[in-house]
Amino acid sequence: MRLLFAILVILILALQYRLWVGEGSFAEVSALREQVESQTIENQKLKERNAALEAEVQDLKTGYAAIEERARSELGMIRNDEMFYQIVDPEKKAP
Repeated sequence: MRLLFAILVILILALQYRLWVGEGSFAEVSALREQVESQTIENQKLKERNAALEAEVQDLKTGYAAIEERARSELGMIRNDEMFYQIVDPEKKAP
């Protein structure tokens, strides 16, 4: 009877060890859930970024408004019928 009791205690301890410390333990499952949550958040950010880039690509393919906006802001271009005025602040000194 003592032998059976000792075997059962050892089995229970072995199962408890695996539950708390071993592979698939509560700590490991909790860490994996945190990793999944952080990866899900990162994936959502990347999906939003990809959607914005896709919208910009479609706009550049189909419309000229985005091309004109980039030409004005990045290249400083103007139309033929426009006049460009540059206002210089007298307070600022040239480098």
